[in-house]
Amino acid sequence: MTIDALLSHAADGGRISADEALHLYTEAPLHALGHAADAVRRRRYPDNIATYIIDRNINYTNVCVTACKFCAFYRSPKHEEGWTHPLEEILRRCGEAVDLGATQIMLQGGHSPELGIDWYEQTFSAIKSAYPQLVLHSLGASEVVHISRTSSLDYASVITRLKAAGLDSFAGAGAEILVARPRTAIAPLKESGETWLQVMETAHGLGLESTATFMMGTGETNAERIEHLRMIRDVQDRTGGFRSFIPWTYQPENNHLRGRTQATSLEYLRMIAVARLFFDNVSHLQGSWLTTGKDIGQLTLHFGADDLGSVMLEENVVSSAGARHRSNRTELIELIRGAGRIPAQRDTLYNHLVVHTDPVDDPVDPRVHSHFSSTALTLQPV
Repeated sequence: MTIDALLSHAADGGRISADEALHLYTEAPLHALGHAADAVRRRRYPDNIATYIIDRNINYTNVCVTACKFCAFYRSPKHEEGWTHPLEEILRRCGEAVDLGATQIMLQGGHSPELGIDWYEQTFSAIKSAYPQLVLHSLGASEVVHISRTSSLDYASVITRLKAAGLDSFAGAGAEILVARPRTAIAPLKESGETWLQVMETAHGLGLESTATFMMGTGETNAERIEHLRMIRDVQDRTGGFRSFIPWTYQPENNHLRGRTQATSLEYLRMIAVARLFFDNVSHLQGSWLTTGKDIGQLTLHFGADDLGSVMLEENVVSSAGARHRSNRTELIELIRGAGRIPAQRDTLYNHLVVHTDPVDDPVDPRVHSHFSSTALTLQPV
């Protein structure tokens, strides 16, 4: 098919192959590509709503044995700068999040050899007991692999016990890029992409849905970028358990990936558009303002995205690598409105909690920013 025919076919809901997606990613005119992706979005969401969520990403430890080269956050075991938050501090942050309007908690952290299944069960159970209104959309496949090692359990047992303790769904953490060559280059100690997908498929079968992510810009080829999408779509065909796809760009500061460059803004927008055309079986597509900036984040809403993600009351991992973009609820609402869309606050399941049909002042505490100031979030070894 010609590019025009491919775009028309995909815009009308037809499935495209990985080879066809690669052809569109590298050759399609930018505006035509965006127009086709936006046509898919309009057909899926004719209400013209774009969403955001208020959540808090609580990084419970920076101790990690995986030593990913792109990560500026982790410290090795016994490092003098290593820390793990006690349960009391995690609960305090959950309570603060509730006070600020959060509906979701993302517990994310390093792979500490001292944390086994018992620690996670105790933590999840305590959060659910104290704050039952909070959804625990937390951890990811990599943490399941780690817990299975520290606790000598198979993946299904880990997932079943986490669910029983209160985990509501998995984040897409740890996906990075699933293709073997670039994954080995940036995270040689992490599980394979195939294992990551195996864990997610197991979780879906046990009733825990998840998101899927992609960190682009660490030296992967265009073909490897599309192969990452194909690997996810194949699992989604079998399970239907991926709620959304969330691509973001690698941040290059303070880590060990010397000489690497970030994906350009145009490459990112092209990825958003191709993902919307390729993922005929994934409902939602989230644009990243945290790693690309608010202007590019807003543009993703014209390239197929239906969600701008989180206000993020706290985030430390990507920020450690150089992501300095900040936002608040009012700004996200206005970004969505400026793109010609109707803003709506959503929950984890993408149900609309508040639809902002009229211009509003920020009704939330002014501390509701992408993450708190460094003085408010001084991390102490605990």
